[in-house]
Amino acid sequence: MSKKKENSFEDSLNRLQEISEALESGEVGLEESIKLYEEGISLAKLCFSTLKDAELKVSELKKQLEDNIKQ
Repeated sequence: MSKKKENSFEDSLNRLQEISEALESGEVGLEESIKLYEEGISLAKLCFSTLKDAELKVSELKKQLEDNIKQ
């Protein structure tokens, strides 16, 4: 059994763009629109979490650098 690879941040953003375009096209039915919207919300949450983690990491690295400079 193969392990499912997590989507990268970029993959998630690309998929969000695809979903947005599909929903904006007006060519998707109601049920499919709801499924796409749910997927989009899930991807948006994942992207937000990834960005928050990256922001925290950058803040930690910046603090370490500042601490090293002060020494």
